[in-house]
Amino acid sequence: QVQLVESGGGLVQAGGSLRLSCTASTASRNIFSINVMGWYRQGPEKQRELVASITRGGNTNYADSVKGRFTISRDNVENTVYLQMNSLKPEDTAVYYCNFLLAIAVAGRYGYWGQGTQVTVSS
Repeated sequence: QVQLVESGGGLVQAGGSLRLSCTASTASRNIFSINVMGWYRQGPEKQRELVASITRGGNTNYADSVKGRFTISRDNVENTVYLQMNSLKPEDTAVYYCNFLLAIAVAGRYGYWGQGTQVTVSS
């Protein structure tokens, strides 16, 4: 019942930047109570891993591999999470997925995933 739509992926050369966005919505409303917003990624032949997360209060958590290069932020009014990615490296190449954990379940679910957006970093 909650749909997450991602955008911002693409092809970039090493050292470049991209900004990913993910917005949640339903057919009947566009405001939610979201406890945690996060970004995950899955590279070729790798397991899905947490890249960054942010709580309602603005506390952030980053994977060691992206600290100092990526920044996560959120807009609670627009139900949107962003991931600013700078100094991109080829090893950042992956499909990136947003994930929201709701404070109140919708259709019996607290967790929702985006469809994934491809980020490719060339050497």
